[in-house]
Amino acid sequence: MPGHMVRRIDVTGADGVRLAAWEFADPPKGPGEAVHAPAPGVLLLHGLMGRASHWASTARWLAERHRAVALDQRGHGRSDKPAEGPFTREAYVADAEAAIEQLGLAPVTLIGHSMGALTAWQLAAKRPDLVQALIICDMRASALGAASQREWEDWFRSWPVPFATLADVRKWFGEDDPWVERPSPSRGEFFAEAMAERADGWRPVFSRRQMLTSRQTWVHDPHWEELAQVQCPTLVVRGLDGELGRAEAQEMVRVLPRGEYAEVADAGHLVHYDQPEGWRTAIEPFLDGVLTP
Repeated sequence: MPGHMVRRIDVTGADGVRLAAWEFADPPKGPGEAVHAPAPGVLLLHGLMGRASHWASTARWLAERHRAVALDQRGHGRSDKPAEGPFTREAYVADAEAAIEQLGLAPVTLIGHSMGALTAWQLAAKRPDLVQALIICDMRASALGAASQREWEDWFRSWPVPFATLADVRKWFGEDDPWVERPSPSRGEFFAEAMAERADGWRPVFSRRQMLTSRQTWVHDPHWEELAQVQCPTLVVRGLDGELGRAEAQEMVRVLPRGEYAEVADAGHLVHYDQPEGWRTAIEPFLDGVLTP
């Protein structure tokens, strides 16, 4: 969408970690145009290995009616990647809490994908005064277990880094990755966005060791109790071919005091990347209901 601007704003997270936030906005109003009341705030939280720019297409249409901010979480994107962390659940939640307060987004609507969705509902449970609505995208409340973590360790070791070109990145993650059942061009694009060029080729902007450390803090435990504490309207969204099964998604909706359900056809785990129009169709009615200025 031409005409939209993206502005970087640095915020200070837990333990003094510097976090990069990105605000997507319409251009300034011209002379004579009406100036409306401040738009309701939306904070977008990416998943593990993601970055704020993965939300660009969503944030641009959100910015037409809302104040849309995407956060590079610690260890990701342009935010700090402290060598020793911490990469605990508490740290991620505290970072999001700090961003909301420092950017004046409250009462905010949180939109989270995967790990970002877990951060979002844990924050909503902890600080209901800050959060007015929540969208959970393809994140399970059940424990994934030790086997899942070992599989991720093996998968990370299989990456043929450095990649010579971005085309090689797209091809490997979109077509050649042996851990994926079927080709996915959008998956290739997703990982290309998470790479940076170094002297020896293209490498991820994150540390795979730090990603495993971060994941270690949530895969072994279920998160139903915190989900049940979320009091605000909440939409649970799954891709039909994603990691969140229909039965578990519907149980999450049942556990939530004010839960709703939506699904996106022909979408895997990366719902908003696989089917951006289907994603918008799934979440826009919910947002219209809770975010009408």
